[in-house]
Amino acid sequence: MAEPSRLLPRRLFSRGSWSETARISGILRKETVGGGLLLLAATVALVWANSAWSASYHALTNFHVGTDRLGVHLDLSLGGWAADGLLAIFFFVVGLELKREFVAGDLRDPGRAALPIAAAVGGMVLPAVIFVAFTHNAGD
Repeated sequence: MAEPSRLLPRRLFSRGSWSETARISGILRKETVGGGLLLLAATVALVWANSAWSASYHALTNFHVGTDRLGVHLDLSLGGWAADGLLAIFFFVVGLELKREFVAGDLRDPGRAALPIAAAVGGMVLPAVIFVAFTHNAGD
């Protein structure tokens, strides 16, 4: 007869040891790893969306997740969740980090903050100027 421990279902992904979890957590907390993973995911998505398997990519992004119960409209596609939900969280976190830098970080000195502020304003104004330059004479 088999041992009782062998009769129990095994987990596909076990929890792992504490040292292994701490090591992986330490690696993922580094900003360069997060940026690299983001760049890798964007590259994979671009290649997938423009490959012979693009129909499966579009089917995944148009897959609806959520509910429309209780008068709350949360029935969005995965692409909608990414665009509306994840980007909102991303910009919230960026705003918190900017506030921390302006209050207690390297940008609390106005002289050191001038160049990043000018670059941010230029990054918003220049695309708008280019858009207006190309569409100014375009009719409806």
